[in-house]
Amino acid sequence: MFAYLETQPWCAPTVKHTVFLSFIGATVSWGPFLALETLDLSNNIIVEIKASSFPALPLKNLFLNNNRISSLETGCFTNLSSSLQVLRLNRNRLSSIPAKLFQLPNLHHLELSRNRVRRVEGLTFHGLHALRSLKMQRNGLNRLMDGAFWGLSNMEVLQLDYNNLTEVSKGWLYGLLTLQQLHLGHNAISRIQPDAWEFCQKLGELDLSFNHLSRLEESSFVGLSVLDELQIGNNRVSFIADGAFRGLSNLQMLDLQNNEISWTIEDMNGPFSALGRLRKLLLHGNQIRSVTKKSFSGLEALQHLDLSNNAIMSIQANAFSQMKSLQELRMNTSSLLCDCQLKWLPVWVAEQTFLPCVNASCAHPQMLKGRSLFAVSQEEFVCDDFPKPQITVQPETQSALKGTNVTFVCSAASSSDSPMTFAWKKDNEVLNDAEIHNQAHLRVQGGTGGETEVTEYTTTLELRNVEFSSEGKYQCVISNHFGSSYSTKARLTVNMLPSFTKMPMDLSIRAGATARLECAAVGHPLPQIAWQKDGGTDFPAARERRMHVMPEDDVFFIVGVKTEDIGVYSCTAQNTAGAISANATLTVLETPSFLRLLVDRTVANGETAVLQCIAGGSPPPRLNWTKDDSPLVVTERHFFAAANQLLIIVDAAEADAGKYTCEMSNALGTERGDIRLAVMPNPNCDSGVQGGMGAGMVSGPGLNGDGWTTVGIVIIAVVCCVVGTSLVWVVIIYHTRRCSEDCSVTNTDETNLPTDIPSYLSSQGTLADRQEGYVPSESGSSHQYMSSSISGFYLPPKDMNVPVMVNLFTHYKGTHHLPSPLFFPLGYSIDQKPVCIDSYSCSLTNSKMRDYFLSEHLDLCSSSVLMQLPNASLHLGLPPQQSERRPSGEEVGGSDYGKPHEGLSPPNTFMGESAVHLYFPISICTLVRLVVASFLCRNLWEGSLEA
Repeated sequence: MFAYLETQPWCAPTVKHTVFLSFIGATVSWGPFLALETLDLSNNIIVEIKASSFPALPLKNLFLNNNRISSLETGCFTNLSSSLQVLRLNRNRLSSIPAKLFQLPNLHHLELSRNRVRRVEGLTFHGLHALRSLKMQRNGLNRLMDGAFWGLSNMEVLQLDYNNLTEVSKGWLYGLLTLQQLHLGHNAISRIQPDAWEFCQKLGELDLSFNHLSRLEESSFVGLSVLDELQIGNNRVSFIADGAFRGLSNLQMLDLQNNEISWTIEDMNGPFSALGRLRKLLLHGNQIRSVTKKSFSGLEALQHLDLSNNAIMSIQANAFSQMKSLQELRMNTSSLLCDCQLKWLPVWVAEQTFLPCVNASCAHPQMLKGRSLFAVSQEEFVCDDFPKPQITVQPETQSALKGTNVTFVCSAASSSDSPMTFAWKKDNEVLNDAEIHNQAHLRVQGGTGGETEVTEYTTTLELRNVEFSSEGKYQCVISNHFGSSYSTKARLTVNMLPSFTKMPMDLSIRAGATARLECAAVGHPLPQIAWQKDGGTDFPAARERRMHVMPEDDVFFIVGVKTEDIGVYSCTAQNTAGAISANATLTVLETPSFLRLLVDRTVANGETAVLQCIAGGSPPPRLNWTKDDSPLVVTERHFFAAANQLLIIVDAAEADAGKYTCEMSNALGTERGDIRLAVMPNPNCDSGVQGGMGAGMVSGPGLNGDGWTTVGIVIIAVVCCVVGTSLVWVVIIYHTRRCSEDCSVTNTDETNLPTDIPSYLSSQGTLADRQEGYVPSESGSSHQYMSSSISGFYLPPKDMNVPVMVNLFTHYKGTHHLPSPLFFPLGYSIDQKPVCIDSYSCSLTNSKMRDYFLSEHLDLCSSSVLMQLPNASLHLGLPPQQSERRPSGEEVGGSDYGKPHEGLSPPNTFMGESAVHLYFPISICTLVRLVVASFLCRNLWEGSLEA
């Protein structure tokens, strides 16, 4: 009979050196046992342990099992903290554990099994840094708070079996960095959080058997790369996601027995393919009905496979061939469909010596029902029918807009009259509440054994008003007593047309600032945003790295905008459902400015003046012209072009000279600039005379008395000149008629000029000689001259006996008198034309090189001069085309400049012609007339000036 320890005993000094002391079933008193290492107080009725219960003994092992302890005061084990290594408190009545109760830095093993602890708070075991093993089985634990085991940094084994835990989360596993074994069997765990194993990645053994797990998600075991043994047997697992075992590269034993696994083996493509080192796979007691070639792909190291207690009906050929290391196969089934497709199995089992562990018998056909698989001959494995359903119409992948209806159709055929069941799955999960319509009809199918009645079944899945959550892979499963057939998986994509949540707005911004355009859209799938400028992808800002797109902010930036950034920017949102666009106009505001410097102009009297004011700015500025700070008086000679950027003054006069102001303005400001126009006397053949007259007559803004006298003298001189000229004309006409009667054609090689040719012409030699330089003029004024060629008077060289006709009034393509072609002597060309030049120098021609004179094809210095003609007889040719280049002085002598142009008007050139008749007397008389008139006018003019 035991005496119960109700008070703390006092031990006599006689047991001072006791090493082991047990108080089981005895009434004991103790004293200071200084060498005591193990104290066993189990199986007593200890109710409470107070702070002073244990003296400072060198205890290493303290056993308090099977008592009635319901309360532990804080600090009750403080006196044992330096030595205690094992503490057992099993089978007590503890319902809670105060935080930081165990301040035992040397404790290695703590047992709290079979108590009444329902909840473990955070930091409960703080202070047990050396703890390696903790047992808390059969406590009824239903809640482990975050950090419940924090501080157990050296924990290796944690046993939480036979509790009521429902979830595995990283919160309560926090701090178990060295945990190697975790036992969670016989709980109510139904969920494993995706990141549950983040803080215990050194786990080597995990027991989750006898729980409520029904799904193994893709992330269920992420991070357990060193896991060696995984026990998930005796759960409710029916769903194993693709890649659920990915990452378990070191796993060698997997226990999945007594679950509800079926389609994982029947339909999945290599569910265990990531387990390259797996040696033992237990699938005992599941619902596997068929085994395919891909069921065990990747298990090359597998040695033991247990498929017992599964109603397996069919096994595809070579389903076990990939398991090259297989040493033991356990299988017992009486439901095999012994047709031609199973003919290989008995032969393979016999070859692999698996006969002792395989017990298989046939269920169909009827003639083989109940017979052992290994008692059926090879000839009896035939395929006369197909009782197992065969898919004939597969569901098709579809895309649909949100809110529409979608229909999937699947058909199968079977020769059996066994009841057929239909199911639709979405992402490998059965749709229990789906709208399904099933139909069946008979058809006759011919075969080698004759015609057979076949039942064809059609199942239709209706999806109404599809949402984004309807997206997934849909599959039909058609089953009967002989097995199940799985269709291919058809994907449904639900789309929604894009719609803008942010639209770009028209933007006006100053040059140099930052332009910000927003654009965002929603849709399904999420639309892609793209930008265009003026309908293209050429962005000046992109080339210059001034463009930035911020996808996370839905903003499009252009830094330092310029005028070339102006345009229409289009934001396009596009997905598989369609595309939408929105436009925004970017306007860059820029103050007006002159794109070209304003240049003063100088033109000759009668020429066209063009004043340029090339304006820039945004928006384009308005241009206004003023003259001498007053409004411009526009006449029929004033024209505007290029949006008033060009002011054209035709037939410029001296009154047009002055200061012209170009004023440009827009919304940002106004800019002004001045151009000065100078109108010079016209530099033509009589400009020297007019200039001389002007210089002599006008000396200031007004005329005095002497000035009016001079004007009168000039008028009288002009009248006298006209009268004298008329008399000369009478003489010339008479002389011309007389000469026309006396002239005849001659072949002599010398021709004499009339005696009335002025000396300054005859002194230069014969007219036929080519002259170098210019013919001097006695008056020194500027006259028109003709170079020595056909263009003018021409006399042939001495070695040519050719009649010559000089006609100043015919074009150079031939005379209208003769149909014969022209004959041009060697060494001459038809390109010579009358030009305006000073007889003594090329200064005037060179002066016209300046930019305020227009370039003319007549402004050339000729190497020889034939004669001078008055202005009245001058006919200018057309200028060269714009594409022609004005020759330099070095190019004049040897170039082809001035060759005849077909576009010239016939009367614009003087031309000599070779012909039968010679009108030489008429030309000589005209020459005499002009020379005499010129001398008379000059003498009268000089006399008037002297007066």
